[in-house]
Amino acid sequence: MKKVSVIIPVYGVELYIAEAIQSVLAQTYQNFELLIVDDESPDRSIEICRQFTDPRIKILNQKNRGLAGARNAGIRQATGAYLAFLDGDDLWRPEKLEKHVAHLEQYPQVGVSFSRSAFIDSHGALLGTYLMPQLTDITVQSLFRSNPVGNGSAAVVRRETLDAIRFRDNVYGQVEDFYFDDRFRRAEDIECWLRIAIQTSWQIAGIPEALTLYRVNAGGLSASLLKQFAAWEQVLEKTRSYAPDLIVQWEGVSKAYRLRYLARSAVRLQEGEMAVDLWHRSLKTHWQILLEEPKRTLRVGLAAYLLKLLPLAFYQQVEAMTTKVIGSAQKRQIMQN
Repeated sequence: MKKVSVIIPVYGVELYIAEAIQSVLAQTYQNFELLIVDDESPDRSIEICRQFTDPRIKILNQKNRGLAGARNAGIRQATGAYLAFLDGDDLWRPEKLEKHVAHLEQYPQVGVSFSRSAFIDSHGALLGTYLMPQLTDITVQSLFRSNPVGNGSAAVVRRETLDAIRFRDNVYGQVEDFYFDDRFRRAEDIECWLRIAIQTSWQIAGIPEALTLYRVNAGGLSASLLKQFAAWEQVLEKTRSYAPDLIVQWEGVSKAYRLRYLARSAVRLQEGEMAVDLWHRSLKTHWQILLEEPKRTLRVGLAAYLLKLLPLAFYQQVEAMTTKVIGSAQKRQIMQN
């Protein structure tokens, strides 16, 4: 059995980190090492981590470098053939590693294996809905439109795949190996997946089970969404530096799809004004999104306007009924797959 190196960046997650670690230790696939990277966390997170005595756990300490920097620190120390990433506030189903290892063993051309994700709230309760991304035939064009991997806790990656996009740079006063780009404090995942898709022959593919539990936290919404879009523009600028022809072709399209995604995020967090504004910006940027994905685009627009115009209590009742219907349909699809 090949070893999996599990990397958990830790910063400000004292409410969740114990449960995240326990979800790793409870894996049915037990040949792993767990690298916990203390990114100079200001709270009790690392104190909590030290209470675990499993010999497979190793705690790494570094000056704050952000999520990408913490992942890179873990990758540099990892000894596994596969590398799995778990954010400190998310959780895994017990069979996650087992199913990803089987997926990677069955499909040697796949370099990044990911799963669907189920949404949970701040208390860990299932919200009844799922991330339902494209699972196969993922191309560069797919990545310009969306991030099928979905979140930082869904992917398990071959070591060779990360080695294929490794670059050396002097960011902190010495030359080091980088995989994720430390200059990104947001969108570091999709930037990495884009480099893999553009610069290598490795495939990105998903498995249908919802093996990741992705926590939805509402905080600083408007500022956060605007920063997410600025980060996407940063991704496009970096991609322009090594693949300018792709950016000429896909810049406007990618911005429109990103704005629609952020509008949906604003709806989920019940910020109607922001949702409507982002949806309008999406259409202004690339109106053809209405023709390319009419159902999804109109559904987001309708939800944004209902949230903006209806009394919040009434909207919440409508949303609860709609969420239940959508969640049931998504669950049936997952089971059928």
